[in-house]
Amino acid sequence: MPPTYGGAAALVPGSPEPEITERFSDRARALFYARLAFLGIGLGVLAVPSWSAFLGTTASTAFIIYFAVIAYSVANFLLIDHPQWGRPLTFATLVFDLGALGAMVSASGGLKSPVMAAHVMFTIFFVLLFPKLWATLPPLLLLPVVARLDFFFGEGSPASQGVFLMVWHATLSFIGAYVLLYLHARDEKRIAQLKALGKAQETAIITEERLRLAREMHDGLGGSLSTLIIQAEYIQRMVKDPELKTEITELKGQAEEAIDELRRSLTMMRRDFDLHKALEDYCMRFQERSRTWCSFKVRGRTRRLPSEMQLTIFRILQETLTNTQKHAEAKNTEVRLKYDGDLVSLTVSDDGKGFDTKAKKKSGHYGLTNLEERCRKFRGTVEVQSAPDAGTTVHVSLVVPAEGSHVAFLPSG
Repeated sequence: MPPTYGGAAALVPGSPEPEITERFSDRARALFYARLAFLGIGLGVLAVPSWSAFLGTTASTAFIIYFAVIAYSVANFLLIDHPQWGRPLTFATLVFDLGALGAMVSASGGLKSPVMAAHVMFTIFFVLLFPKLWATLPPLLLLPVVARLDFFFGEGSPASQGVFLMVWHATLSFIGAYVLLYLHARDEKRIAQLKALGKAQETAIITEERLRLAREMHDGLGGSLSTLIIQAEYIQRMVKDPELKTEITELKGQAEEAIDELRRSLTMMRRDFDLHKALEDYCMRFQERSRTWCSFKVRGRTRRLPSEMQLTIFRILQETLTNTQKHAEAKNTEVRLKYDGDLVSLTVSDDGKGFDTKAKKKSGHYGLTNLEERCRKFRGTVEVQSAPDAGTTVHVSLVVPAEGSHVAFLPSG
C-alpha cells in the first residue's frame, strides 16, 4: 500500500489532495529559489581566486558540479507540478544537493568547514517537502561520510573535536526537524478544524432552509388540506343524495390521505423519523384498503439511513404496493427490508396473477420506470421476477451513501 503525503509517498506517484499538492509545489519552488541563492554565491567562489583557494574549489571538478547543479535545478523546477515525477525528482535533486555539499565540505576542512552551516538548511528543506522524521536520514548520513576515519581510530578520544562537531550538526538538524514537524502537525490540525467548521456551517444553513420549508408546508398546504376536510365533512352532513355523499366521502378520504402524506414527509425530514414503523404502518393500511394480507419483516443489522434514502425506500414501497393493488389481484403480499453492509434492499412479493416480463411493457403497468428513476440516485438496481399466474417479486437494492454526502437531517423536536 503506497504511503500518503507526509511519508514515503513523496517517492511514489499518487493522487494527493489539492491542498497538499499546492503546498508541496510552493515549498519546492522555495527550494529552487534557495538554490539560486547558493548558485549565486557559488559563482562568486568560482570567480574570486582567494575564495576558491579558501574553500578548495580550484579543481575543474568544482565547475562540473556547479553546472550539474544548475541543470538538475532547472529540470526540477520545470517538473515540480508533474503528477508522477514532481515529488520523486525533487527528492532525488535534494540528495544530489547533499552530494555537492559533501564534496565542498570535504575540500574545505571537513566538519570544521564553514560550508557545513548549509547542512541544517538542507535538513530543513527535506522535512518541509517530506514532513516525516525519516526525512532527516539522508542529511544525517552525510555527517559520517565527510568525517575522517582518524576521528575514531586516531589519537583523538570519543570527545575529540571531530566527534563533537558531528554530534553538534546532528543535534541542530534534529532540532530543526522537530520544530518543522511540530509546526506541520499544528498546520494539519488547523486545516482539519477549518474543514470541520465549514461542514458544520454548511449543515446549519441547509438545516435552517429545510426547517423553513417544513414550516411553510405545514402552515400553508397543511392548513389548506385541513380546511378541505372540514368543508367536506360539513357538506357530507347536508347532502341527502347517496351517490353524491359517496363522492364526498371519497374526496374527504383523499384529503385525509394527502394530509397524512404531508405529515409523513415532514417527519421524514427530522431525525425522529422511524422508517421501520412507517413501512409497517403503510403495510397495515394497504392490508385494510386492499383486503390483501401483508406482512413486513426487517433483516440484518439495522443502521441509520440518510433522510433522502429513507424517503426513497418509502416511495418505492408505496409505488410497488399501489401496483400490486391495481394489477396483481393478490391474496398475500410479503415485504422484506434487509441491511447488508453498505447495501439496503427492499423485496416485495405477492401471489397474484403475475405477468410476462419479456412482453412489451404497457403504459403505466407496474411503474417500473418510476422505480428505476428513484433507485438511480443511490446507484440502485431493480429486479422483477414474474410469470403469468405465478405472482410477482420486485427486488430493489440501494447503496448507502458515505457520511456527509447526503442532505443534513433536521434537528428533532
